[in-house]
Parts: sequence; C-alpha cells; structure tokens
Amino acid sequence: MKSLSSIATSAYTDLVRLLRDDAVSGIAGKPTLKKRGEKAYWYAASRVGSEMRFVYIGEDNDETRARIDRMEALHATAKERQAERSRLVRLLRAEGMTPTDRATGSILSAMADAGTFRLGGTIIGTNAFRLYEGELGIRLPLGGMANTGDIDIAQFEKLSVALEDKVDPGLAETFSALKFDPLPGLDPGRTWRWAQGGSGQLVEFLTPAFGEESIRDLPALGVSAQALNYLNFLIAEPIHAAAIYRSGVLVQVPRPERYAIHKLIVADRRRDGAGSLRAAKDREQAAFLIEAMAEDRPDDLRLAYATAMEVGPRWREHLANSLNRMPDTTDILKSI
Repeated sequence: MKSLSSIATSAYTDLVRLLRDDAVSGIAGKPTLKKRGEKAYWYAASRVGSEMRFVYIGEDNDETRARIDRMEALHATAKERQAERSRLVRLLRAEGMTPTDRATGSILSAMADAGTFRLGGTIIGTNAFRLYEGELGIRLPLGGMANTGDIDIAQFEKLSVALEDKVDPGLAETFSALKFDPLPGLDPGRTWRWAQGGSGQLVEFLTPAFGEESIRDLPALGVSAQALNYLNFLIAEPIHAAAIYRSGVLVQVPRPERYAIHKLIVADRRRDGAGSLRAAKDREQAAFLIEAMAEDRPDDLRLAYATAMEVGPRWREHLANSLNRMPDTTDILKSI
C-alpha cells in the first residue's frame, strides 16, 4: 500500500476547504435558520417576485455557522479561490493522484451544479471508494476493485422531505442534456435509474429502508429511489470529498470506515451469492480500507465495527459470514 506525498495530502485538504467555501459564497440571500423536529437547517432567503425562495445551506453546526459569518468575505474572494483551486488540481495531478475520468466528472459536475450534493445526496459504491484516495492519503489499487460504470446516489428520505429546497435544474432535465434516458421500472411514473447511450454509464438513486425494500420518492432531488436495508448505516454522518475534475467538484461520500464495514455486510447479502464476482469485489474494497485505516484511524474503524455489531443478530451474522472468508482482515479487526 503506497501513500500519497505530504504535498498531495495537504493540497487535497486545501482543495476541499476551498470548495466548501465556494459552496457558501455562491448562495445569495439572507441566512435564515429553520427548525424541523429536533434538527435545524440554514437557508439563504431571497424574494423572487411575490414569493420567498429558500436555498439550503446546511445543517446547523459550528462549521456551517462559521462559514455563514464569513459569507461577505467569501463573496469578495471568489476569483482568487477559483485560481487557487485550479493550481491545486494541477499539483494533485502532478503528484500522481487519480483524476476522475471525463465521463464521470461531467456527470458529477452537472449534479453538483444542480444542488444534488448540497441537498444531502451521497455518492456510494465504487465511485465513493475511488474518492477515498485523498481523504486517506493512499494510492488506489490497480485493477477491478476500483473499476465501475455506475454512479449510485443515496439520500435519507426524511431529509429529502424535510428540506424546503430542491435541485435546480431538475435532475431529469440534467440527465437529458447529458444524453441519459430513464430506465423503466416496476412502478410506472417513478424513475430511479438513468442510462447514458454509448458510454454504458448508469446513474441510480437509493434510500435507506427499514423493512420493505420498495420504491420511495426523494422530493428534494426530484427523483424516486430504491429503498435498501442497511443503507442507513452507510450514509450516516457523510463527509465532503473533491473529485479531481476541472478545478474540482465538491461531492459527498460515506465515512470510509462505515463504507468498509457496510461492504462486509453487502457481500454476504448479494442476491447473486456471496461467492459472486461482485461480492468478491465488496470484500476486496473492505479489506483494502480496513488495512489502511487500522494504521492511521484505528479508533474510527473500531467504533464503526462495534456500532454495526451492536445493531442485532442479522448484522453480526452477515459480518461473520464475510469475515470467515477473510482471515487477514479478521485478524486486523481483532487487533485494533
């Protein structure tokens, strides 16, 4: 396992910070706090004709409030940040960090511009795995475990309903401009998958299930989604990441320790069998991340594993079944 240089890890951290600053500086309106149940959310309020428009900024926390306090200063330095982001991306490429390919980058950029990730959309699956290179400061492995033609986006249904904002333009319009066509599903009029002719790219939307795995609506994103059990564990407390495309694209991904543990569960739940190629890929990704995090972030890894083990017997069964095939990874988890 090869590490990125200290120059690259520092540049990546700076790039994410600048992208997060840009996400706030590009929003016009008066910061307004709205409570929904036990949570509170910040919006930028502005009048459009006779109506008020509320653009979602983020969940109420110290970091969001600090950026809101700096909104005017961030507006004034937008051009300087753009130039610095471009410089950092050039540096990261020169340092050997894996860039996002053009096809994937164009899709992520369009979804980011529409507000998909600002509104809580989280990249999961192998495209999230690819983005852990900068977060963990390690070079991605070569070969099949980092290859994919799918972009999977997940969002909590409750968050999607609670937010008083939605993507603009709509994702159906965004995908149409990128030559994606909706794929028919079992529920007429409810689309959760789009395919791009020629490239083989597939975009799917998912949401956590707590029992029945049905099709649900995500109003903030303006799409439907396939509900899946165990997904709530994966996308809890997501983090920001930068896709190395153009001058950087700010996206959201699961915490890497939760991704690794979730992959152990998913590998055993595969409908095509725990011995399938897809399950083997799940275990490969989990093993890679667990080995990397056991060295630098053992506490995070230990907490994620303990949290999953405490949920219930089915969770422990899936984890045990996968780890029975992975003696080296089992040893690492026992040692942290």
